[in-house]
Amino acid sequence: MIPDDVVEEVRARADIVGVIGEFVQLKKAGREFRGLSPFKKEKTPSFYVIPAKAFFHDFSSGESGDVFSFLMKHQGMSFVDAVKYVGARSGVDVREVRRGRGREDPWRPYYEASAHANAFFRERLWEWEGGGAARAYLEGRGIGREAGERFGLGFAPDDWGAFREAASVHGLDQEILLELGLLKKSEKGGEPYDAFRNRIVFPIESVSGRVLAFGGRLLGKEGKGSPKYLNSPESPIFHKGEVLYGLGWARNHIRRDASVMVVEGFMDVVSLAAVDVRNVVAPLGTSLTEAHARLLKRYTTQVHLLFDSDPAGQRATFKAADTLLEQGLHPAVVTLPDGEDPDSVARSGGADAIRGFVSQAVDVMDRKVAMLEELGYFESNLKKIRARDKLLVTLRAARDPSLRDIYVARVAELTGVRRETLLEQIGTSSIRPPRRSSAAATPTGPLPRFRGLGEETGLLRLLVNNREWIEKAAERIGPSDLEDGVNRVIFEALIASPDLVSLPEATMPEAVQRFEELRAHPESLADPARVFDDTVAKIEGNRISRRLDALEVEIRRSGTGELRRLIRDKEELMKERQALPVDWRRSGRVLSNLGRKRQGGEDRK
Repeated sequence: MIPDDVVEEVRARADIVGVIGEFVQLKKAGREFRGLSPFKKEKTPSFYVIPAKAFFHDFSSGESGDVFSFLMKHQGMSFVDAVKYVGARSGVDVREVRRGRGREDPWRPYYEASAHANAFFRERLWEWEGGGAARAYLEGRGIGREAGERFGLGFAPDDWGAFREAASVHGLDQEILLELGLLKKSEKGGEPYDAFRNRIVFPIESVSGRVLAFGGRLLGKEGKGSPKYLNSPESPIFHKGEVLYGLGWARNHIRRDASVMVVEGFMDVVSLAAVDVRNVVAPLGTSLTEAHARLLKRYTTQVHLLFDSDPAGQRATFKAADTLLEQGLHPAVVTLPDGEDPDSVARSGGADAIRGFVSQAVDVMDRKVAMLEELGYFESNLKKIRARDKLLVTLRAARDPSLRDIYVARVAELTGVRRETLLEQIGTSSIRPPRRSSAAATPTGPLPRFRGLGEETGLLRLLVNNREWIEKAAERIGPSDLEDGVNRVIFEALIASPDLVSLPEATMPEAVQRFEELRAHPESLADPARVFDDTVAKIEGNRISRRLDALEVEIRRSGTGELRRLIRDKEELMKERQALPVDWRRSGRVLSNLGRKRQGGEDRK
């Protein structure tokens, strides 16, 4: 987090007209500045910036706030990123500090080495005379300096030792550079040499913005030992199956749009961002993994897959879709014209072309069925059985009970196979029952338990009165992790608008009332970091416990073929729960004390 005094210094020194003027054309109007609304199309200017109050107001859309609010609402930045952005333009060095951390980060030298490498590559692209060819290449792909700097793009010179020499000047540990894949050992026993040469360099960042690794796109022709794309190897700080390119920048746009586009590579992400399509991420030269799916689920459940339309791209699409379904997400397939990819569509048709194809996306089951229909798989009983076999994979993958129910009904209708038979073949005799509260539970069989509302309310109380924790909470949990529907509504509203002072008029009355109660009873916490860690960890633990409950039901009902997978899933979940950093007794005491404090305050009234 950023200390309050630093935030206030940045706010005080910020030139709000200059910052907003980077995105909106402003004209002086007396003591104010006026322009067309950046939030809503209009012909008559109704957007005002008031320098004396360091404030903006947009009469057409109703948006208003300070310079940080503008960047969060218009650019989709997090609060921390907005403060850093303004600080960089106001001459204030903005550094985050971590509370409750008693020891030095053991990987700090790795992060520092990656940051130095990133600065070197960026300087060689934008400031170095020898980077002209790289700049021209990007411009030819429709990527200007603004989009390039947004993603921290750089250039690795066609030189065997340029980066190594620059790193030695800064005293960077050569062994660490070798581990990070920035240098490679010479087979002839000489000096290590630069791994990235004559390449556009894409820094790969964590969700919080730390540089973890790099990807490089060759400028010249491919040759032996010179592949078109080169990625850093796995290292102590980089595990490619757990990182999505562009997620740190796209996550707020994903929340706002309630959907995400998954493309194949770096250039697709940057090209789409260059035409103002921002809710886009890409895996890093690997298939979409369960960890990737869990990352996306923190921000949305609707995923649009924009992979190549060739046979390899189709296989990757369906494999990714099944992985997403297994994590409870809803994948849809976007079909692009033959020979096109997201990059080429963005360059030729801009954002409207991309969004046009996305609007025609179809559910993965519908896409599979359409392909089988084109191949005549439903024309005879024998072919119908083969079609069923191809569709069973997706039926088994679907974890959302409602979606699985729809899929089963569709396949039963197309193939003539009875619903009961299909359910037996996918390893369950019926769809899992919806989760019910303990009040609705019946003694007829085990159902997932309803637990954890104390932790949810405790977390919301912390977030409502300490807004700087909202982004950190959204990085750890999603709205679907909260069991209580009213709490979910409040949590979603806080994620969408961290500065929220009242819920929208159309919000359910119960949520409006609870939100007002939370604001009316501010808590003064001696150690908010501890309360945050404990409540979030307990909510994560409750989510895992609910999944374990459901798995127990599945295990009892499963056939032999599914039993091994279900037991493995259970073991992995138990390991995940054991790894949560929470002292259950301590968190219980903290929440109990909070409850007593609040009750005592009410009694005194």
